[in-house]
Amino acid sequence: MIRILQISILCLVLLAGISIPAVISSSSDSETIYEILQANGLPSGIFPKGVTEFTFDAETGRFSVYLNQSCDAKYETELRYDTNITGTIGSANIGDLSGISAQELFLWFPVKGIRVDVPSSGLIYFDVGVVRKQYSLSLFETPRDCVAVRGLNQVESSVLSLHQVDQTLGRNVI
Repeated sequence: MIRILQISILCLVLLAGISIPAVISSSSDSETIYEILQANGLPSGIFPKGVTEFTFDAETGRFSVYLNQSCDAKYETELRYDTNITGTIGSANIGDLSGISAQELFLWFPVKGIRVDVPSSGLIYFDVGVVRKQYSLSLFETPRDCVAVRGLNQVESSVLSLHQVDQTLGRNVI
């Protein structure tokens, strides 16, 4: 009976030893979202710095990118990134895109798709519904810093924090 238990434990240890290296090697082979973009003919700077997590289905091209908070990045115009960005990556394009908006004048338009023209042309197109915005591909070579989007309540509270009351003198201090 003890002999069977020893053999069972030995088999379990051997199986665990075989499966652990397989898990370790698969996690070290994982690509970043920026590498996946480049492998599909897209520049890595389409998404900003600060991607905390992402999922990608290589068979369908569907992806989800997660950021800590909504943020704005400055290119020729400003792009706004939601905390969750989804879409489908294809060859030199992203379709069914949600979670990115482009500013034109003082209005924000949702970006529905992104397409790289022939790479030698140096152009990238953003489909914002009514028009396609054309940008230089070089603007998107590297991921940009992204500044947190602040809501109205946060703006008001930051303005109020500048204005304090000095309790000892009973006067306002700015």
